[in-house]
Amino acid sequence: MTSIPQQTLVVVADGHQAILLRTHGVKDSLSLTEERRLTPKNLAEEGPSGSRPEEQTPRQTDEATFIKQLAEALFAMKQANKFEHMVLAADPQSLGQLRDTLHKTVQASIVLTLDKELTNHAANDIAGIIRTAAG
Repeated sequence: MTSIPQQTLVVVADGHQAILLRTHGVKDSLSLTEERRLTPKNLAEEGPSGSRPEEQTPRQTDEATFIKQLAEALFAMKQANKFEHMVLAADPQSLGQLRDTLHKTVQASIVLTLDKELTNHAANDIAGIIRTAAG
């Protein structure tokens, strides 16, 4: 059983967007409100972290660049004390890339990780999935 504290930041991401939500209530009364959405910026001017395989498609490079931008945004939020705890939900590929690029202070804030594509789900549905996963 995982405890999800009040005001936990919930990050729902894929290679194209991230939705930032906040928790309200606990356990069975847990609900979410959307705070903001992040989308890729300046992909042509900015590249992904590290080296990329030559066979990687431009779309894959853009997705990796966005994941880097998301990791940087989360680190800036953490430095500004915008969250203490975080739930991270992303498709398997994005989740793997995020884990590699998140700063250790952001990683230490994660209380629950969901290996799921949830960016097209409503906040109520995401809250239910978090409640089930947290036990």
